[in-house]
Amino acid sequence: MRCNGRPLTYLEASVKNTPPEGPRALVISTSRDRGALAAVRSLRQSGWVVGVGTPDGGGMLGSSVACSARHVVPRPRQDGAAFIEGVRLAVALGSYDVVFGGGDDWMAALATYRDDIPTRVAHPPAGVVDAALNKVDLSDRARRAGLAAPRTVPATDQAVSEWEGPVVVKCLSHWSPGQTRPHRIEAKLFPDVVSAGPQIDRVRKAGAEPILQEPVAGHLGALIGVFHGGSLNGRVQQITSRLWPTPNGVSTRAETVLVNADLATRAEALLRDLGWWGLVELQFLIDGDGVHHLIDLNGRFFGSMALTNAARPGLTDLWGRLVLDEKVEALADAAPGKRYAWTAGDLRRAGVERRGGRIADVVDTLLWARWARHSVWDLRDPGPTLHLASARLRAVDRKSKAAAAVS
Repeated sequence: MRCNGRPLTYLEASVKNTPPEGPRALVISTSRDRGALAAVRSLRQSGWVVGVGTPDGGGMLGSSVACSARHVVPRPRQDGAAFIEGVRLAVALGSYDVVFGGGDDWMAALATYRDDIPTRVAHPPAGVVDAALNKVDLSDRARRAGLAAPRTVPATDQAVSEWEGPVVVKCLSHWSPGQTRPHRIEAKLFPDVVSAGPQIDRVRKAGAEPILQEPVAGHLGALIGVFHGGSLNGRVQQITSRLWPTPNGVSTRAETVLVNADLATRAEALLRDLGWWGLVELQFLIDGDGVHHLIDLNGRFFGSMALTNAARPGLTDLWGRLVLDEKVEALADAAPGKRYAWTAGDLRRAGVERRGGRIADVVDTLLWARWARHSVWDLRDPGPTLHLASARLRAVDRKSKAAAAVS
């Protein structure tokens, strides 16, 4: 969709006088998914008509001007029946050509129940997704492909008794059919396996399988692109300089760098071994010698998706067009030097880390944000930011009233 020879912004593409046209996409996720928000904006800018499905039927994600319709889609829990029915109803109402999952559980459920979904699913078959989300399997495959990866083993009684030194406790996978726990259990770092014991028990009691992973001292990095035809297209490489929560959170600041050709070649070997296709973000911890240790594979929209959209426009559109079997042109690598900020998280981090002092860190955070692409804030689409702000004000008001009632 173009205007005077240039692509429309998602705001221009969504005004009431613009007739619905182009392919139709349904994005399902939680209502506060920042990566899904960036994807919805990007798809709309590329001419897609975009609907969103969330457990509450809207939220921050549905408040975007890039969203044309809102649907209630329950999270994929228990036997998946409510989830499947929610997706089926949304597809029927919106006549969507393709459905994207915005988180690991949404993606894995779509892959698992694809035969019950009456439209195209943007993700690989269930077996491929399961292998990608299995952190033990992923680590083994990475090493076979020539990538470094931290030692990762199931937290069996024997493995726990033999483990020495610091350890990261994770879930083997963040979703499986029949899952009942409401949320994912995040990774946690412990100085030794004894202090990790309660977390291992917590994971088991939640019905998940705990794993032990060797910590890697370094900073977070990522290699991103759309994998098809045996190669990674529209490649984006980024490094992270700030995280929240510290020290094992998500990017609050990131910046694109030149693509490492050798790293990309090894990553492609891994993806071919998996049988992967579609969008992928490979996350690495980069040690002091510059070695990239693979720690995760995200085959769905991710937290810093806004940076990818800024540095390599059209990547989400490319993924969708491939799902629809359309002929597409190759995309060049992203330009280096593009900045990203999740400012709300970065300010919270500054309040804890206080690099150079609290005031200095806050000022540095605001200066970084001034020239960055933001995870939520966009002057052309203020709805999501206003929704978050109003939700937080309501939460503060509820806490104040509760405190007053107690006193």
